[in-house]
Amino acid sequence: MKALIKIASITIAMSVASCAYHSSNAPLSGPTMSKAQVGSFGDQGDGTYVNPILNADYPDSDIEQVGDTYYMITSKQHMSPGMPILESKDMVNWTNIGHAFPKLSWAPEYNWDRMNGYSFGTWAGDIAYHEGTWYVYQIDYQHGLMVTTAKDIRGPWSEPIMMLPKSEVLDDPAVFWDHDTGKAYVIINTGKKQKAASNTIEGNENRIYEMSWDGTKILDEGKLVYTGMGAEAAKIYRINDMWYIFMAQWTMGDKSTLPGVKNPKNDRKQLVLRSKESIYGPYDVRTVLEKGSAFNNRSASQGGLMQAPDKSWWYMHQLIQNDDIPFQGRPQCLEPVTWVDGWPIIGVDEDNDGIGEPVNRYKKPIDGYPVAAPFSDDDFASTSLGHQWEWNHNPRDSHWSLTERPGWLRLKASKILPNSKGHGPKINEWTNNDGSDSDFWRASNTLSQRVMGITTGTAVAKFDVSGMAPNQLAGFVRYGGVFNLLGVQMDSTGRKNLFYMDPMGDRIIGPELSSDVLYVRTSNARNQATYEYSVDGKVFKAFGPTFTIAFGKWTGDRLGFFSWNEKQDEGHIDIDWFTYTYDGPKAAQLKE
Repeated sequence: MKALIKIASITIAMSVASCAYHSSNAPLSGPTMSKAQVGSFGDQGDGTYVNPILNADYPDSDIEQVGDTYYMITSKQHMSPGMPILESKDMVNWTNIGHAFPKLSWAPEYNWDRMNGYSFGTWAGDIAYHEGTWYVYQIDYQHGLMVTTAKDIRGPWSEPIMMLPKSEVLDDPAVFWDHDTGKAYVIINTGKKQKAASNTIEGNENRIYEMSWDGTKILDEGKLVYTGMGAEAAKIYRINDMWYIFMAQWTMGDKSTLPGVKNPKNDRKQLVLRSKESIYGPYDVRTVLEKGSAFNNRSASQGGLMQAPDKSWWYMHQLIQNDDIPFQGRPQCLEPVTWVDGWPIIGVDEDNDGIGEPVNRYKKPIDGYPVAAPFSDDDFASTSLGHQWEWNHNPRDSHWSLTERPGWLRLKASKILPNSKGHGPKINEWTNNDGSDSDFWRASNTLSQRVMGITTGTAVAKFDVSGMAPNQLAGFVRYGGVFNLLGVQMDSTGRKNLFYMDPMGDRIIGPELSSDVLYVRTSNARNQATYEYSVDGKVFKAFGPTFTIAFGKWTGDRLGFFSWNEKQDEGHIDIDWFTYTYDGPKAAQLKE
């Protein structure tokens, strides 16, 4: 079975987790090690947790349980490597262990010399373990259904195998192996791409296809099992001889909990379809999770079902942004699940209408495991990048290195891509305004990681700018739907000046820099952020305005580094270390 029943009797030997943070030969000055911490979300260190337990831009989760370990995938569009993989022993504390797609290798628009795959790439997927092989399925809206496989969850992963073309499918595949019948299935939101005039129900069609037992080929034309407005993100389970399809659905209308009622506020709920007869139905339908008081009426849906060793049931799901100051991305929440007359109630039924709402604070499902979180800090002492880092599109591998200067990350500058058709995002395709034609979106080898939480955070990085060349710009970036930069620009005469760049590409030129060393610090309180700089790492001076970090185009704010050249492939910067403190759980890592 896809999730819990299938894996109950499976035991496999897993390789030792590889750490994304590498502490060998820690620098003599700069960061030191910190102790694990708790904060305003996640594990509270007292046997409870506060939602969101993964308060960062980890959207579209799916979870596979193997033995005593839970594995999660989440989408990340055009970021490379794609489809992050995380693991947990207690459903609350998650660490990043890899990506299912080392490169977005199936289409040229994701390469560094095109960078016009914005908004596409890896969308919501499905992770499964079947007969000794790991599978990750996803649909690239521009290309179709694909699967990648591996013998070890940490890779290597195969080149994607294309299974259905984009002309037939929209998004959100999920698979199921039925060991009783020896048949394998995948359910897919096909949207309106195959919709016949005879189907007068408004919304998306969801079809179940039969697959080959090895999970790599589609064997039939598919059968329609459900239609609903915005119906997507289905997951199939078989529990106590009943078929269940968990599905998210957009609803529009008043406060009604019924599926398919129109609402200009664009709410999303979690549905469950149930059938005793067949995987194809017929199905009864109920709403089992809706927005409640815990998150200021943010919509809640789309995720995966899990079971703890004590046989209790739990559900991981994302929050959707529909608030004035939203979460920075789509974070993950953990909910208890209770069963009433064979139907699940996700969360706690706070208004006694038979439908669950998200919890704020709750008892942990499994005790005894330490506080942990995705890695963030880095001293770049390894010869491979930590799993917290992702590139904006596939990188130009000849233009970055962790070995040319051991202990430092070197980013070489490529000439900015032309502002022409086929390069960079279309106007308003990616950014929240007409800043889409700014150079930043066409600069290869921008490297970044997610911001954590929505209260406070401070990141610091140490740069060596002695390798810069004329017409080069390099430094620190915060970006999601919009970008804000603080860095150094070298003019055609070799003069270096500090500069700040806003989302429209407009610059504020700062003082001339005579030092080869630059420290950049950025802090945020909620969605308001600032930059500071220093030449000695002790005295910092503010530079640039207070700016707004904005959720946009289904992504939240990120922290990272940029380096490009306006005229030629020339120049580089080196980054010694990066630290990030925030109001949330964090394992022992580097500390400034």
